[in-house]
Amino acid sequence: MSDPLRISLKGAPGSPYTRKMLAILRYRHIPYRLLIGGSRQGAGSDDGLPKPKVELLPTFFLPNEHGELEAIVDSTPIIRTLEQMYLGRSVIPTDPGLAFLDYLLEDYGDEWLTKAMFHYRWHYQDDIDRAGAILPRWRNLTATDEEIAPVSEFIKERQIGRLYVVGSNDTTAPVIEDSYKRFLDLFSAHMCHGPFTLGARPGACDFGMYGQLTQLTGFDPTPMAETLDRAPQVYAWVSVMEDLSGLNPEEDDWVARDEVPDTLGALLSEVGRVYVPALLANAAAINEGIDEVRTEIDGREWVQQPFPYQAKCLQWVRQEYARLDGEDRGFVDGILAGTGCERLLAKP
Repeated sequence: MSDPLRISLKGAPGSPYTRKMLAILRYRHIPYRLLIGGSRQGAGSDDGLPKPKVELLPTFFLPNEHGELEAIVDSTPIIRTLEQMYLGRSVIPTDPGLAFLDYLLEDYGDEWLTKAMFHYRWHYQDDIDRAGAILPRWRNLTATDEEIAPVSEFIKERQIGRLYVVGSNDTTAPVIEDSYKRFLDLFSAHMCHGPFTLGARPGACDFGMYGQLTQLTGFDPTPMAETLDRAPQVYAWVSVMEDLSGLNPEEDDWVARDEVPDTLGALLSEVGRVYVPALLANAAAINEGIDEVRTEIDGREWVQQPFPYQAKCLQWVRQEYARLDGEDRGFVDGILAGTGCERLLAKP
C-alpha cells in the first residue's frame, strides 16, 4: 500500500455489511479508501489487489504476517483484526461479560436481522422494483435505461432465487416480519436508557444492527414505512450511527453490570425467541445430514434449507462463552436466564 495506515476495501451502498464496516471505520478514525464493487466510474480501481476466496462485500485488503496484502471477508473477525491494528475508540467492551453480550447481539444483527432485510427487499413488488432499478446503477452511473434493464432483470431473478438462503418463503414470512416489528418496539424502549445498546458508547453489536437497518429504514419501502410508523426513534438512530467520528467515548461509558436495564433482557428475549431456535435447528440438520431445516419458531412452522455458515456462528458463540472465567460466566448466565439464549450455551 502507498499509505500503510490507509485501508482499502471494496463494497456497495446497498450492502448492509459494507455500511456496518464503514461506520466503524469512521467512528474509530481509521483512514480508508472505498472501492465500489464492479464500478466503472470514479470510485477508484481494484487493479492489482488480491482476490478473495469467496466474492463477498465488503472485501478488506489487509496486510498479513508477511506484509503482503490479503483479501479478507466476514465483518466480525475483521472488526477484531482492526482492534489489534488500531488502538483507541474500541467497539469491544473491556468487561468480558459485556463483550460476550456484545458478540451475541452482533451475531443476531448480522444473521437474524439480515433475514428481514433480504426478505423485505425481494418478497414485495415495490421493494423488488426499487432494488432492481437502483442496485445496478451504483456500478454504472452513466448507463442508459436500456442498458440497465437486462442487468436489473438478472439481479432480481438471481436474488429472488436466493431467498432460500435466509429462510424467506411463504411459510416463514409472518415469523420474519413479526420479529422485525417486535425488534423495533424493543429497541425503541431500550434506547430510553441510553443512545447505544450497552451504554453511552457504541459496541460492535450496534454496528451490526445498524448495517441491516440502513436498508430496512433507508432504502426498502415496505420496512421503511413500517419503521417510520412504528419506531421513528430507531429511524433517527440509524442516521446518527452513520458517522460517529465526533463522539468522544470514555471507558466508563459502557454500562455498569449493576445498571443493566431490564430492556436489554427484553431484547435478548427476542433473540432467544427467534434466532436461537433457528440456529439450533440448523445445526442439528447439518450434523444429521438432513437437507431441510424444519422446526417451530414463535409457535409457528419454520422451514428452510440448511445454512452451513450459521452452524459455524453457533460454534463461535459457544467458543466466546467458553473463554469466560467463573465470575464473568456467572454475570452472563444471570443476564441470559429466562431469555431463551441460555439454550445456545447448553452442552450439545
